[in-house]
Amino acid sequence: MKTGPAVYYRKEGYDTAGQRLLGRQAAGEGFLRGLARYGRGQPLYCYAPGSHEFEDFSRRVSDWSGRAAQVREIPFGNLVGLREPGLLYLPYPGIAEAAWQRRRVSSRNHSICGVTHTIASREVLAAIGDFLTAPVEPWDALICTSAAVRGAVDDLLGRWGEYLAERTGGRPEARLQLPVIPLGIDCDRFDATPHAADAGRRLREQHGIAPSDTVILYVGRLIFYAKAHPVPMYMALERAAAATGRRLHLIQAGWFEEPGEEQEFRRAAQAFAPSVSAIFLDGRDPGVRASVWHAADIFVSLSDNIQETFGITPIEAMAAGLPVVVSDWDGYRESVRDGIDGFRVPTLVPPPGTGADLASSYLDDRINYSTFIGYVAMCTAVDVDACASALARLVGDPELRRQMGEQGRRRAREVYDWRRVIATYEDLWDELTAIRSAGPSPVAERSATSQHPILNDPFRFYARYPTAALEDGTLLGPGEQSSPDRVELLFAAASGRLGRTARTSEKTLLAVVAAVRERGPTPVSDLVRAYAGENPIAATRLRRSLVYLLKFDVLKQVGT
Repeated sequence: MKTGPAVYYRKEGYDTAGQRLLGRQAAGEGFLRGLARYGRGQPLYCYAPGSHEFEDFSRRVSDWSGRAAQVREIPFGNLVGLREPGLLYLPYPGIAEAAWQRRRVSSRNHSICGVTHTIASREVLAAIGDFLTAPVEPWDALICTSAAVRGAVDDLLGRWGEYLAERTGGRPEARLQLPVIPLGIDCDRFDATPHAADAGRRLREQHGIAPSDTVILYVGRLIFYAKAHPVPMYMALERAAAATGRRLHLIQAGWFEEPGEEQEFRRAAQAFAPSVSAIFLDGRDPGVRASVWHAADIFVSLSDNIQETFGITPIEAMAAGLPVVVSDWDGYRESVRDGIDGFRVPTLVPPPGTGADLASSYLDDRINYSTFIGYVAMCTAVDVDACASALARLVGDPELRRQMGEQGRRRAREVYDWRRVIATYEDLWDELTAIRSAGPSPVAERSATSQHPILNDPFRFYARYPTAALEDGTLLGPGEQSSPDRVELLFAAASGRLGRTARTSEKTLLAVVAAVRERGPTPVSDLVRAYAGENPIAATRLRRSLVYLLKFDVLKQVGT
């Protein structure tokens, strides 16, 4: 009988009951639940650093499997024991370290399979770069959760390989497999059962939402520098409310890391969407997580952050039958079919070559990880007008909402249900076993250039994430927030000040906005020439700052 894999298990990576709920934990819990229910192999093996972890693993697998699950423990450090299952699954990309450990016994002892979550931190990037020098083999695999992530991983390995070739005269290649397999969800948990529908109705009644009102839902961590800046969403909702004349309610179900962040979210919602009812719910509450989908009419998530790689919540919304409005960003652009399951909103970042100083600051510890990804996010613009238009169409057309919701529900079941995804995982694991038995496979050539092989200019490295990059020929006109008082409001907000030291001075930006208001549509090149001159550092900062102004609709693209 086919055996299951050995799962490296530490509760923190598979548990959503904590106060600091992260996407990788939701993905880990979903994976283990799916493997317990739908995996073909028996027994499942647990490779954990302590007996208490094995006990927790056994309890979870038994509860989730719905049958008498066979579970065996491989004592931590017993590398020879991993030969029996033949594959070690890691819920993160750290394959290189496990490969060095495996080398103590034999490189053919077992395969190793990891999975990407965020690939923005130095630690994760270094772990991926280690594939070129660690004893990883063609029977190992790193699952990339989106094609955008796979492209970034290829780019990193190519640049790191070129550097090593310069140093050593020979170019190493990553020998492992890099398949693209999405994360999954348990679609059954999002079905609109009578009980779930009743819970949704009660939630609406609890917050005074009339049956004729429209509820837009966001689910996720409420943190403007690490998930999705809320202000563009607020502005788009305000415009949609004005365009449709409908009463809109925005439910944001998540959690705040700091009390000050909650105050800033509430202030921003009032300032930028005063006619929209803003409701904040604790997304860590299982009751909220179960009912909130069925209280909503539309789901929205305008991710603008490089720490995102896939995005589970739009898939969950689709499974619940909601039409979705998402940013055209990395994994979202693969999961949501524009015009079918919902709408994808264009995104824009500065051109490659304008972010190397941000990467250097992070590498040199002059800024930390949160600051680094926050600075990059503040230079990522989501098209507010396009988002408002998409929301207005859905708000005003219940039949379109129903059609898109049904399309999304079918897609979630056909592509993203754990039944499908676990089967794809197991097919991959079988392939790795076959490769391990037969010998190495050919290695593809890769090439790239970069300033630094590990952490590159984010606007070059993550160039596959957005819809487009700002060009010198792009014409910029005044946006709806271009009046001096609205610009000052943005500069005064805590969420608007993020990254100010990496941008052009606010005094100069006010002058830029005033010039555009006076002249009308102005090419980016003219603004750079007028306000940065021949100074390349000033030009870089200004190009980033122009996208910052676009992000908050102070400026607007009007053509090229």
